Amino acid sequence: MAGESMTGKIIKGIAGFYYVHDGQKDVYTCKAKGIFRNRKIKPLVGDNVRFTVLDEADKEGNVEEILPRKNALIRPAVANVDQALVVFAAAEPDPDLNLLDRFLVMMEQAGVPVTICFNKTDLWGDGQAQVYKTIYEGAGYPVELICAKEGWGVEGIRRRIRGKTTVLAGPSGVGKSSLTNLLQPEARMETGAVSEKIRRGKHTTRHSQLFLVEEDTFMLDTPGFSSMYVADMEPEALKDYFPEFSRYEEGCRFLGCLHVGEKVCGVKTAVAEGKIGSSRYEDYKLLYQELKEKRRY
Repeated sequence: MAGESMTGKIIKGIAGFYYVHDGQKDVYTCKAKGIFRNRKIKPLVGDNVRFTVLDEADKEGNVEEILPRKNALIRPAVANVDQALVVFAAAEPDPDLNLLDRFLVMMEQAGVPVTICFNKTDLWGDGQAQVYKTIYEGAGYPVELICAKEGWGVEGIRRRIRGKTTVLAGPSGVGKSSLTNLLQPEARMETGAVSEKIRRGKHTTRHSQLFLVEEDTFMLDTPGFSSMYVADMEPEALKDYFPEFSRYEEGCRFLGCLHVGEKVCGVKTAVAEGKIGSSRYEDYKLLYQELKEKRRY
């Protein structure tokens, strides 16, 4: 009814229009009031909002209020996420573990839990799947091995996302679209109602978008990334974002050990003994050096 005040979740924002899902089945195309611009507040995908219905038949409204956020990410620009699901291919292309480790550091910074998913396991041989699973479960991350093409392992993902808002991330070509369509066949990388609204518009640029998987379960599809830069961090803080390091730091001679040049270091010993994945440690040293160089300039 026109004039009615409702609450909903922004599932897509583009060119000043915000598509607000009412939590049931309807999506309203809304504009944000000027008060947000005056306060330099920008509504984000994932924001829970209060909006006023302007036209019930055409499902149009105005966003009146952004409800308190639990969190907000910069890349992707999204609010109120419960977790991230990062997808890499097991092969074709081979997983870029450095890119994965950068993503994990960024999510650790944001305080967002991560589940790692390796897809295309039908192409994986020689036990390589278990090698990566061991590395990242040893670092404290849940790992799911799936084959979206065959539909294998997807129920494990469904259980992990149920009742939550999940950011789906990963490079292009790893099978995110296939996974999305298995989780919600009507999505086709867009929700049905929203896709019709977007097709009627002229905006076809690829943007982050939430879609409803089932009741109280949203997933945010994000554009594929091929690079990621860790910034806004002192190099000395980096070790705190590699969670597996902490359990071995009691073996370090010096308090505040950076696990790089020190001779007596519990973390370096754990790497040598295979308790910490060598690829994780090498990426740590690389990122540490990058942050040191950035601070220098």
